[in-house]
Amino acid sequence: MLRRHRDEAAAPPSVYQMRQELFSIGDDFWVEAGGQRAFKVDGKALRVRKTLILESPAGQELYKIQEKMLTVRDTMEIEGPNGRVATVKKHLVTPLRERYDVALDAGGSWKVVGNIVDHEYTIDSDAGRVAEVGKNWFRIRDTYGIQVAPGQDDALVIAVAIVVDQMAHPHR
Repeated sequence: MLRRHRDEAAAPPSVYQMRQELFSIGDDFWVEAGGQRAFKVDGKALRVRKTLILESPAGQELYKIQEKMLTVRDTMEIEGPNGRVATVKKHLVTPLRERYDVALDAGGSWKVVGNIVDHEYTIDSDAGRVAEVGKNWFRIRDTYGIQVAPGQDDALVIAVAIVVDQMAHPHR
């Protein structure tokens, strides 16, 4: 479970539900929280680069996720309304666990480490845990949860989890 700072003790973490193997480029799907639709992921088909749009339930574009072409390492960028927000890169050599680096354009970085293929990993910053991804919140087959720490940009964390999923399962 997430460790909280003293000032965040009253705020519970948000848990979002994702379905494994449910989406591919060209498909749309919903990310749910508490049985309610929280974010829509619009998979843009017929594009040269993989492109996904994370939207609010009302259809407002929050983040655009795009694959970077011609890079040595798998790289995807997350853009907000005012330009690039983050760049996610997969490590080339990962002997025991998969690792991804998230460079935040506003400063700082996140580390994604764990069993990515089985959706069991953490997202950490220098300040502490940002989110945990795992199957322990839901008993539904092919479903995993994303527990976001209080004070984080939930939509950005969801966007990073989507990027990691796309990079770990490139044939979707």
